[in-house]
Amino acid sequence: MDLYSVMCVSDLAGALQWYSAFFGRAADEVIGEEHLWQVGENAWVVVDARDVRAARVGGAMVTLGVTGLDDILARLAAHGIGHEPVETYRNGVRHVVVLDPDGNSLSLAEAPGDA
Repeated sequence: MDLYSVMCVSDLAGALQWYSAFFGRAADEVIGEEHLWQVGENAWVVVDARDVRAARVGGAMVTLGVTGLDDILARLAAHGIGHEPVETYRNGVRHVVVLDPDGNSLSLAEAPGDA
């Protein structure tokens, strides 16, 4: 099974710059007007600014499991990308919400021992 999480955005050029900074690279693939970043073997984050998606801009919520959360947050900060406070859950998972310019939520979660 494949997973495609679509992030509807209002400004494609600005979003491409932001998502390239967020992921640390340009889109892995462009299909038509959609720009795709591969985030797992069969998982993709898709940026889409087509007018047909306008009603959905800013409403996406995705959580990405990561390792090295502090390093990722430092890289994001170097690009001017902020985040909400980092929370640590009772099970030791560290979680933080990062919002794109349209308000789409890309949460980062790091399991204990993955620092």
